[in-house]
Amino acid sequence: LERINVRIQMASGFFLLVLLALSASHALASDPGQLQDFCIADRTSQVFVNGFACKDPKTALVEDFFFSGLHMAGNTSNKQGSAVTAVNVAQIAGLNTLGISLARVDYAPYGQNPPHIHPRATEILTVLEGSLYVGFITSNPENKLFSKVLNKGDVFVFPQGLIHFQFNYGTNKAIAIAALSSKNPGVITIANTVFGSNPSISGDILAKAFQVDKKMVDHIHIVM
Repeated sequence: LERINVRIQMASGFFLLVLLALSASHALASDPGQLQDFCIADRTSQVFVNGFACKDPKTALVEDFFFSGLHMAGNTSNKQGSAVTAVNVAQIAGLNTLGISLARVDYAPYGQNPPHIHPRATEILTVLEGSLYVGFITSNPENKLFSKVLNKGDVFVFPQGLIHFQFNYGTNKAIAIAALSSKNPGVITIANTVFGSNPSISGDILAKAFQVDKKMVDHIHIVM
């Protein structure tokens, strides 16, 4: 009987340790909550952390929370006919740890913000001027396209990590403002990544993936 009680106690202790381990694992897998008023990014710090180290809050300046320039149109004279003016932690150090950023997107007539993803953020976009055809595609295996034409004042959401795009099908310029749920949302433009990687992905691999002739892949590599 005594041995049975000891085994029960050992089993209970082991079960408790498992629960504690699972709880700790869950806590570490979540973003930490805000533990202070702000954490201004110290871009000169040699400390490597997930994000940016904080500078001494006693040295905080109002400029750490300020950016000017979204009233200015971006230069859309490029192959895509669009320009993104980002306002994230790289522009406003005070955004560090706050989980939010902003961008202005300008579109020339028939310009586009090509298919891309934000690996670390959901995006919510509103049209300030003109009209845009926008959409996102769900993950495998459905790959369903959700798309809509947006006019001035309309709002659309692009879920985190999904391929999405915007296209100005009108003869006038268009302007949009996007808010993103990360201080540093990141961007991966699909065409640039697949056909412009360094070093390049093998043309044979891309030809098979896209089911096209390798000569076409080689041509795309040249023009990218």
